[in-house]
Amino acid sequence: MLSRQAGITLLESLVATAILAVAVFGMLGVQLRTLADTQASVRRSQAVRLIEDFAERIKTHPDGFQRLAAHVSDWDPMPSPPDCQSAACDPATLVQWDVATWKQAIANTLPLGQGHVFESGDESTPGLRRQLGVMVAWRANDRAQDDAAYGKPFAIEPSVAKATCPAGLTCHLVHVQP
Repeated sequence: MLSRQAGITLLESLVATAILAVAVFGMLGVQLRTLADTQASVRRSQAVRLIEDFAERIKTHPDGFQRLAAHVSDWDPMPSPPDCQSAACDPATLVQWDVATWKQAIANTLPLGQGHVFESGDESTPGLRRQLGVMVAWRANDRAQDDAAYGKPFAIEPSVAKATCPAGLTCHLVHVQP
């Protein structure tokens, strides 16, 4: 009777080890997904803070409301900022300095970070527009980024934004009203 049961304990141990390994790999996958989602939310909150910083720059600008159109900036690379720290700048130069330093802050904070400021299309008269659209883009460190279903909840409709997010980047849009 004993000779027929030889090796059963070893087989049971191997099956238990295989089940344990599958469970550990499953938990590891969940943990990695949680870390990726946490990183995405941190990046989005950084983008929100950068947009709030830009809105505050406009609000504290001496002629911020009258110079909304001067803040408009495309996805182009960062312009070189004028030197407004060592010498006083006129309001037009101060706008250029604000935009350039804001774009530099985006590039320093977010991976492949870019900023875009555009006039809101909701108001029809160009001289009477009272808000700007501010969009910040960055590269998400996530392979699921390429999956259209994954990014769909965060997609920005071009008809609403009057601007499009660069390909391969994640964007956050806010309309700023000084």
